[in-house]
Amino acid sequence: MFTASETPVIALIVLVALGILSWGFFRAKPFGKIGILAWLQSVVLMAPWLLFFGLFAAGIYINIAAILLMLVLSSGLYIYLGRQLRAAGQDAILREKAANMMQANQDSQKPPKVAESENGKGQSELLGIKETIPIPDEDLKVIQGIFGIDTFFATETIPYQEGAIFKGNLRGEAEATHNRLSAALKERLGDRYRLFMIENPEGKPTIVVLPSTNDPKVSTTNQKIFAVILLIATIATCLETAGFFLGFDFSNNLSRINEVLPIGAGILAVLAAHEIGHRVIAKRHNIRLSLPYFIPAWQLGCFGAITRFESLLPNRKVMFDIAIAGPAAGGIVSLLMLIIGLILSHEGSFFQVPAEFFQGSILVGTLAKVVLGSALQKPLVDVHPLTIIGWLGLVITALNTMPAGQLDGGRIVHAIYGRKIASRATLATFIFLAIAAFANPIAIYWAIIILFLQRDLERPSLNEITEPDDARAALGLLGLFLMITTLIPLTPGIAGRLGIGGANNLF
Repeated sequence: MFTASETPVIALIVLVALGILSWGFFRAKPFGKIGILAWLQSVVLMAPWLLFFGLFAAGIYINIAAILLMLVLSSGLYIYLGRQLRAAGQDAILREKAANMMQANQDSQKPPKVAESENGKGQSELLGIKETIPIPDEDLKVIQGIFGIDTFFATETIPYQEGAIFKGNLRGEAEATHNRLSAALKERLGDRYRLFMIENPEGKPTIVVLPSTNDPKVSTTNQKIFAVILLIATIATCLETAGFFLGFDFSNNLSRINEVLPIGAGILAVLAAHEIGHRVIAKRHNIRLSLPYFIPAWQLGCFGAITRFESLLPNRKVMFDIAIAGPAAGGIVSLLMLIIGLILSHEGSFFQVPAEFFQGSILVGTLAKVVLGSALQKPLVDVHPLTIIGWLGLVITALNTMPAGQLDGGRIVHAIYGRKIASRATLATFIFLAIAAFANPIAIYWAIIILFLQRDLERPSLNEITEPDDARAALGLLGLFLMITTLIPLTPGIAGRLGIGGANNLF
């Protein structure tokens, strides 16, 4: 049974979990069968981890084999639900196409005078003061000509920056319509303009056309030089962090580089895996990325890197794929290092760390308990160096997966839920970091970095309407969940029940 001091914490965890699941259910319910199946996929993907941590909180320990069995069963059920979801999605697409064809037939039967007023002679009323629209008249007429009753039925043109906004009604499936309109625009005007499909404040699809001169700029030579300087500084801080864990100041003992090199190289390997993950997926989607601007940190070796998109993103699916690839690659490498390090740890291992070290993370603490068992009850625990590297890598990955601004986590939330939810998530992250700063100074450092360098959301993709599929949404939720379990520490009461930190933590 839980003690009186533990009960509120456990109750809060249960309420938060139920709240997230309930919010997901009610958000999915309006979409009918497709929404419910997508929600079930998210539940199935997260269930093994929720069960794993829930059992640990209750003092019930399971071994690695049981964890793998749960993951295999979860994956099988996830694949089955995915097949059902695709089948339901195909039915929905067929019904939507039939409805669009009926609507198009109705529009085609409108009097010619109305159609002409919208697209030809009535332009003066639609455009307002023509001189305020920077797009040349001949180009504007060509652009208006790409719209139709079976794609996007334009009803109003409004000047916007160096381009124009076209209000109207979307008559087809968003992704197919955007692809069709973009192809028509490129065929008639080449690469001079970009067509964006976004939601207006009322939530209706809107077309925005801007000159290609507004495309993201390629990094300058000075920016590339600055990126190289930051990389060199990061190598130095990674070696300094290694010296800290070895018990000496490397900057004052440069001759001991052979001692710090393995740990420093391990941290750099995690960073490299993270960046390679981004670039492999970006190349697959023909998206240019800037050089990574690493953020050196004495506490962890590095806080991660800032990487800019140097190409327009075609849709939110591509944004999601590129954003999650880095944390996935870095996280997998870090998790493997941690697990292998724990398995190789034994009495007399190279490092001795206080048992309280494993209280700093729910994920690290519970995995350590599974592998090391009663060894965590000692004041000092002997661990393999890979344990330290894996833990540092998980923290670096988790920091970059926080849902704020242009961090990987912010881009993931933006891709799944849109700009409005991403803005709210950014604000919530700042509040969380402000509170966490009272317990951990790293939180305030990271908050300052986000505030000055990463607080703005990513620019809209060309097709901002189409959401990523539900498999991607489920993977994004799993990534955010693992981020939370990495950064949130075990409470002293639960750590005591798990036997982490010795008898002094027991109530």
